[in-house]
Amino acid sequence: MHLTTLATCSLNQWALDFDGNTTRIIESCRQAKAAGASLRCGPELEIPGYGCLDHFLENDLYLHCWQKLAEILTHPECHDILVDVGMPVQHRNVRYNCRVIILNEQILLIRPKIWLANDGNYREMRYFTPWQRPQYVEEFYLPRLIREITGTTKVPFGDAVISTPDTCLGFETCQELFETRAPHIEMSLNGVEIITNSSASHHELRKLDTRIRLIQEATRKGGGIYLYANQQGCDGDRLYYDGCAMILVNGDVVAQGSQFSLNDVEVITATVDIEDVRSFRCTPSRGLQATHSPTYQRIESLYSLSSEVKSMTPEISISRPIEPKIHLPEEEISLGPACWLWDYLRRCGGASGYCLALSGGIDSCATAVITFSMCREVIKAIEQGNEQVIKDVRRLCAPPEDPTYLPKTPKLLCNSLLHTCFMGTAANSSAETRKRAKQLSTKIGAYHTDMNIDTVVNALTTLFSSVTIFTPRFRAHGGTNAENLALQNIQARLRMVIIYFFAQLLPLVRKKSAPGGLLVLGSANVDECLRGYLTKYDCSSADINPIGGISKTDLKKFIDWAGDEFPLSILEEFINATPTAELEPISSDYVQSDEVDMGMTYQELSIFGRLRKVHKLGPYGMWARLTSEWKDSLTPRQVYEKVRRFYYYYAANRHKMTTITPAYHAEAYSPDDNRFDLRPFLYPTFSWPYRKIEEALAAYETKSRDGTED
Repeated sequence: MHLTTLATCSLNQWALDFDGNTTRIIESCRQAKAAGASLRCGPELEIPGYGCLDHFLENDLYLHCWQKLAEILTHPECHDILVDVGMPVQHRNVRYNCRVIILNEQILLIRPKIWLANDGNYREMRYFTPWQRPQYVEEFYLPRLIREITGTTKVPFGDAVISTPDTCLGFETCQELFETRAPHIEMSLNGVEIITNSSASHHELRKLDTRIRLIQEATRKGGGIYLYANQQGCDGDRLYYDGCAMILVNGDVVAQGSQFSLNDVEVITATVDIEDVRSFRCTPSRGLQATHSPTYQRIESLYSLSSEVKSMTPEISISRPIEPKIHLPEEEISLGPACWLWDYLRRCGGASGYCLALSGGIDSCATAVITFSMCREVIKAIEQGNEQVIKDVRRLCAPPEDPTYLPKTPKLLCNSLLHTCFMGTAANSSAETRKRAKQLSTKIGAYHTDMNIDTVVNALTTLFSSVTIFTPRFRAHGGTNAENLALQNIQARLRMVIIYFFAQLLPLVRKKSAPGGLLVLGSANVDECLRGYLTKYDCSSADINPIGGISKTDLKKFIDWAGDEFPLSILEEFINATPTAELEPISSDYVQSDEVDMGMTYQELSIFGRLRKVHKLGPYGMWARLTSEWKDSLTPRQVYEKVRRFYYYYAANRHKMTTITPAYHAEAYSPDDNRFDLRPFLYPTFSWPYRKIEEALAAYETKSRDGTED
């Protein structure tokens, strides 16, 4: 037996937080050593933080990374353990995304990333160049401050592996794992037994299962020990990196970290037998392939990762396979955005809590419940003794006369951090929505205000009438569609102005000790953003939006789940209520309905969204696909009418995505215009694809009619 304890981790890094990031790296090394580990693997670009974006183009960033690497090299907690750390490196005036392998104040290897992530939310080729020379190594000349520590002038730079007296280690970085010709394939055939993967992989609903299967496949065929590290938390933008560090042996998970957590540092370890890899690989076909595989340069080290067990040692136990933990989508919605909200609040200087326009509908309800879920997770962390969370809560909540105060329940914390506001009008808002909003706020403990905004609305309409000598009317009162829409929009936009006014002054009204105002939360879901079913600069305009990447369908399932789990019985009323904007007058025979206004259901919107973004279909391709999928319920012409209606509103409203509130990314068909879904915001009428659909329809209908006559 050759037993070794290995460590990987999830770190809550923050872009450009060089001091904090380095502290967390050193702490992970300390915890790994305390657990007896001989190797520590960390997340991608962990020294500067992954989400630096265009800051990766600044030379200062590279200088600061070397300065912090010097601190890591010389820190006692980082000695006597092999450390795989991530940072960008400039080599011969080219920027690379690198792993730096260090041991006892020496750099053994700098390994640049071969395949860069460059789609969806990722733009790595904007900042870095991929290392397109497999199995090739050059010499890298170290900066002066590093030479003074290592006593060496140059180190290997390239696609190499580390050879120790007892095993061989290789390195992958994030995207490389998912490629068709992933580096771990050739590495395993070349005798590499331990492979680390340092990632910055963000959360997306239902994505973890796919990721785990791909990681398992990395060693299920070729054998090996695989360490997966990931960033965890909000590091400064729309993404939440969802941790879930793992260690696998021959395709089996033997250790798994949390996917969602408020811990800044989470280290997991496993004790494995290297001999298990050698036994697994003992097949003739694998041996034949290995003889034809390319050879990696091996960087030799005298450091042994394992100890040779010559006699039975009952106190040492090998880590056994476990069943991977995968959350339900409803749990993911509950935990991911909640952790993201907490990171944003504690790291946003000058903010003392959140403020939410609570309408009585399911979207703002979901935002409120997710914020309550944040409070639940924070209280759990306090009970577990999380020192950083305790420090942050006291800064946000403790009164000056009692600086050691800590809330004991989620409701008490929610009362301090979440402020809700119902802004109704006498003619358009129902008693039911007003009541639901107040009851929900009471149940979760939020500080609630209730008002009618008729005086403000009337002031603006009166101003308009006095200037133009024209009085706009709702459609129900004989007005045109233009008047009807304008009167709805002015209510929606005034709510945005009012909620920001309250967000700035409510902390002063409540005599809050924490300085600064409140961050305003948005509550437009991904389907409404896709369709453009929102008013530009209304309450969808906020500081951040925890549900902007989540579909209406998933939100309803989440609310149903939360009603039992939290428990909050009031949520059943939100599920059963008809979604409505309540911007038009209510009468005995008319109540405004979202799906009627949109001309399509939320379920249809989700389908349109996935076909447009995930399946990359335009109007013609979408019509052709849905003609087949909906053939049992709709004729081809009816499908065409639905597709055309969707694309009309999508194109007409795409401009709204250029100003949409930054939202938590959770869905693969998000229309976020920041960098995930790049499209024009001034569209033509799609006349050509519509003409081709109509030609196909005419041919189909002629054929059907002729067939009927026969």
